Amino acid sequence: MLKDNGIMKVKLFDADSWPVDALVDSGVEVMLGIPNDMLDTMTSYGSAEDWVKENVTNYGDKLNLKYVAVGNEPFLKSYNGTFMETTVPALKNIQKALDEAGVGDKVKATVPLNADVYVSPDDKPSSGQFRPDIDDVMTDMVKFLHDHGAPFVVNIYPFLSLYHSDNFPFEFAFFDGGRSIQDNGGVSYSNVFDANYDTLVSALKKAGVPSLKVVVGEVGWPTDGNKNANTKLARRFYDGMLKKLAKNEGTHLRPGKMDVYLFGLFDEDLKSVAPGNFERHWGILTYDGKPKFAMDLSGKGDDKPLVGVSGVEYLPNQWCVFDDEVKDKSKLAANIQYACASGDCTALGYGCSCNGLDEKSNISYAFNMYFQMQDQDVRACDFDGLAKITETNASTKGCLFPVQIISAGGRAAPALGLAALLLSSFVLVLSMSFVM
Repeated sequence: MLKDNGIMKVKLFDADSWPVDALVDSGVEVMLGIPNDMLDTMTSYGSAEDWVKENVTNYGDKLNLKYVAVGNEPFLKSYNGTFMETTVPALKNIQKALDEAGVGDKVKATVPLNADVYVSPDDKPSSGQFRPDIDDVMTDMVKFLHDHGAPFVVNIYPFLSLYHSDNFPFEFAFFDGGRSIQDNGGVSYSNVFDANYDTLVSALKKAGVPSLKVVVGEVGWPTDGNKNANTKLARRFYDGMLKKLAKNEGTHLRPGKMDVYLFGLFDEDLKSVAPGNFERHWGILTYDGKPKFAMDLSGKGDDKPLVGVSGVEYLPNQWCVFDDEVKDKSKLAANIQYACASGDCTALGYGCSCNGLDEKSNISYAFNMYFQMQDQDVRACDFDGLAKITETNASTKGCLFPVQIISAGGRAAPALGLAALLLSSFVLVLSMSFVM
């Protein structure tokens, strides 16, 4: 499916052998990930050596490995410094292990970071600098990356700028809006992506590495779970982003070709919703590998549906729904709460795809999502006698009641954090949680 869509680069968030093995001998360029909960372990050089042996040299030339992502956004403010002491030592150990394994010239270690690692005191991109509380560790990191020929990987999300502030100018989140901001010297920015990117470039200059390569490790737009998360706005965002990349125009401070990973490939029904209900809906493909909307990854504007995943198999066509003929409904509220807490009710919120359901359908949606995520186990459609299994499709116009898929391993599919697709002009890249 990746090749059918011209996607020849992918970024994974771990190094699980199941998806990695599928990429062996494919020619697809890969970025492997080391999760944050392994950073402390990687501060031991022996552990870093073992990881490189198992996940890099073990594959030889069969895996087209380009980068190792050490952690993922480890300096987020919300982590309260949890990974402050371990990230850079882990990074240095992995790169050293790559070097000593004889692959350090072609495989580089880096750290994907959230855009909150840099700030601008006056909101002008030219005033960008690293956050004062992490300036020392960031300076150490970027100089190490520069010395070893590795890129700075940053995740930029215009959607989140809009989500976190009701006062954020809506049109500034897109590439065709009428809003702009002014910087020194008469420079104008017409979208937040370019402004954010150049804020980073300014911070790198202040840290003494003005020419350090930048790769956008994640950028995208969710399609559900929030009033601004829908296919119409996602299509608008991607259309503008892809056309911009196709022009190789870059930004004011970094003109030229940009490397950008699109996040993500598939929706993920087990992803944490702590940041927001939209977190499970970043995919440009649905949970079962179907394209959500037409798009042209080359940026030429010739929009058409992507090639979906072929050969997807489903569990039986059956749904778990609310049995409204049950007389005792005293435990209904508790069961709905349980179904949503253990399942996925993110499409039921205000402005979301299933927001318009009536009361009975709302309850059925919650029950069915839990039932499907439990691989249609009959015991998962009881809810104290309030539910029943039906072979009548409960979906309504605009609201899909899904049926779980069967994985290639012959079992019901887990929620895979797949990838990000990388766009290097006309070169597409993915991350698992895919990036293009």
